[in-house]
Amino acid sequence: MFEGLSGFREQLAISETMLTLLIETSILIVVIGVVKAITSRFIKKKVHSRELQRRWLVQTRNAFILLLMLGLIFIWGEALRTFALSVVAIAVAFVVATKELIVCVTGSIIKTGAGSFNIGDRIQVKDFRGDVIDQNILATTILEVGPGKLTHQRTGRMTVIPNSLFVSEPVINESYTHDFVLHVFTVPFKREEDWRLAQDEFLKSAQKQCKPYLKEARKHMEQLSQEKGLDVPTAEPRVTVQVSAAGEIHLIVRVPVKATQRSFIEQSILSDVFSHNDFFNKKEEEV
Repeated sequence: MFEGLSGFREQLAISETMLTLLIETSILIVVIGVVKAITSRFIKKKVHSRELQRRWLVQTRNAFILLLMLGLIFIWGEALRTFALSVVAIAVAFVVATKELIVCVTGSIIKTGAGSFNIGDRIQVKDFRGDVIDQNILATTILEVGPGKLTHQRTGRMTVIPNSLFVSEPVINESYTHDFVLHVFTVPFKREEDWRLAQDEFLKSAQKQCKPYLKEARKHMEQLSQEKGLDVPTAEPRVTVQVSAAGEIHLIVRVPVKATQRSFIEQSILSDVFSHNDFFNKKEEEV
């Protein structure tokens, strides 16, 4: 009889402990949820820039998730330690089964520690290229830009990249200079065409398109050079010549542009030059 009472008391003590842990967990979740909702509402009201607003919302969400995980570890730590010895085999099996998840978390740590990119940056990983709109400990979401590596138009497709790629693949950040970037595009010509005239016309058009913000771009590049301790290339528009194959001349046009206007400025320059010029060699036409 007394043995039965003793067993009942032990079960009652265990159930009370479990109930306490569940109550503490519930309180933690409710508090973090309320604070997160208040913070998100405050950011949406006070931050007017869409890009900055999205960046702050993502960062605060990830911070609250981390805080929740730390709180759960603190609450359940003692209870978990009592089962540590008995779950070693299960833990090994769990690590094997969740290998990809662990690699994703490792990739998240690597990209965060290296400062590879931020929300709003345009990146390329393997064949994936686009603007970063979200990131967490498991995956990074981008809005695809393409087609190919030379165009700058959004395709309307969203790509979710597992963070495991950042462990083994290099990341190309096309927005490293932030507000202003040096945009490069190539215009091919045949050797017999008047590519010298085209070179002059492209340079004039590039200077005309960049004139409204060229001083601001120079200042931005100088500040970046001082902050990063780097020799940042000049912000002046340039048109250089490249011979990629026999019988072909490629004009490499490089212009400073606002990060959000790469495609617009490129199309403006191309339209301006080709709508007012004909680069066929007149002597060849007469023959």
